[in-house]
Amino acid sequence: MSRQIDRRAFLRRGAAGAAALAVGPGLLAACSTDGPGPDRKPGAGSSPRSGGTLRAAFVGGGASETLDFFNGPSALDLVRARAWHGTLGNLDPGAPDGVRYGVLDGIDVSDDLSAYTLRVRPGVRFTDGSELTAADVLHSLGVLAAGSKLPVYRLAAANFDLAHAKADGDLKVVLPTLRPIADGRTILCQGNFLVVKDGTADFRTGMPSCGPFRLTGFTPGQGSVFERYDDHYGHVPHLDGLELRSIADSTARAGALTSGEIDFAHDLSPVTARTLDGNDAVELVPTRSPYLVGLSFQLNMGVKPFDDPRVREAFKLAVDRETMVKTVFYGNAQVGNDLPAIGFPDYAEGLPQRAHAPERARALLKQAGADGMKVTLTTGPETPGMVETATLFVEDLKKAGVRASLRELPAGQLYADFPAYAALPLAGAYQMPVPALSTYQMSTAGGSPSAFGWKESATDTLVAEARAESDPAEAKKLGTQAQRTRWEKGNQVLPVFKPNLNAKAKGVRGIRDDLFEQFPGFSQASLA
Repeated sequence: MSRQIDRRAFLRRGAAGAAALAVGPGLLAACSTDGPGPDRKPGAGSSPRSGGTLRAAFVGGGASETLDFFNGPSALDLVRARAWHGTLGNLDPGAPDGVRYGVLDGIDVSDDLSAYTLRVRPGVRFTDGSELTAADVLHSLGVLAAGSKLPVYRLAAANFDLAHAKADGDLKVVLPTLRPIADGRTILCQGNFLVVKDGTADFRTGMPSCGPFRLTGFTPGQGSVFERYDDHYGHVPHLDGLELRSIADSTARAGALTSGEIDFAHDLSPVTARTLDGNDAVELVPTRSPYLVGLSFQLNMGVKPFDDPRVREAFKLAVDRETMVKTVFYGNAQVGNDLPAIGFPDYAEGLPQRAHAPERARALLKQAGADGMKVTLTTGPETPGMVETATLFVEDLKKAGVRASLRELPAGQLYADFPAYAALPLAGAYQMPVPALSTYQMSTAGGSPSAFGWKESATDTLVAEARAESDPAEAKKLGTQAQRTRWEKGNQVLPVFKPNLNAKAKGVRGIRDDLFEQFPGFSQASLA
């Protein structure tokens, strides 16, 4: 008989590890500065400032944290990079092109959709005084992003012929497309394509950068320290400095916030967030749709019996989505329907909500000769709720006759060896909030390792046709057809969309203005 999950077990998990901050005085003594350097002067884009140093805490990757964000899988790796380096742009549904440009002045698209011209913003300077040019963008995209092991950075290479990209003078980059693409701006301006100097191979403190802050100190597993870059293009930060601390435990992050040790706590667990209700000194600021994180389970179709569609459907029917939302997130989440990107315009609305049907799941497994199958679900606390939802999923599978067990890795380790992760038979995952077709190409198209064995050329073709369609209605129709195939035959169980439950000290403002709420950049943040 399946063991029932004790609700109090979740409370104990949320309360564990409240003891100490993960950042000690050793880091601050080694890396921080007491105030602005004597040679720092306001840049041309200066604006009124609150001054001060904002201190923010995130789940990091422990000793595996790296300054090479192109190969850094933890949330903190990208947050650090967004504070340090200039971005091509961010998604902004309210902007004319659907994006807000960063180091780019704009992106022009040829009439036949065969080439994109990236116009570099004039006058963007690195911290060594050199001016950002087309060569820097080419190196960042064509060498570093294209060579990354992480699917999020390989998205450009999946759509653009980077080998034949070229500079057109100092301030233009021409990117040929591999096939006609109408929505390439949303591929290039997702907030994660950042720019470093041409020739960069090693990432280190003191290297030239063009983001809103200069990195002045870094200790893996502990944190990093920044000072404002006064010659940052456009908007110069209000803050004098920024500290990013690596604190794996949610309760410890909240404790640091309420004690005044930090000003911003990222991605708290639902249990921890509830303890902050009624605290007049702090404010909960959860991310809003479409910036919701999809929690999912990947079924490896290269491993039997997940090559059988009946087994995949059984695993989708076994999961009790409503209970996950109520038990793990206290109702502060949305039920998922096994497709990512809910809330984005290209998400496939109208598909029937998959039911919780454990008896039907058991029958399908028996038909497939997989009743009593044994499987281990590997996951980790990469974002709050991952382990708890995985724990419930294991119990749901047991009710359907699966001999399931859970393997929990330490924080920051689930994606550390990505090839090994992609070879797992059953793995936990979370999806960044980006549009549906980008998500498909980033993690699924062409049988990429992150697709866990999904190889459907007909679906790839539908997605490509949707991306090539200039008529939004026709693009939506084609994209919905592709997503229906994924919903029917796919190897992803996605039961929950959850917000990042962030919290900040009263008086902290402007963090949301960076437009990438899951990975804030702090360029417009201010203190009271």
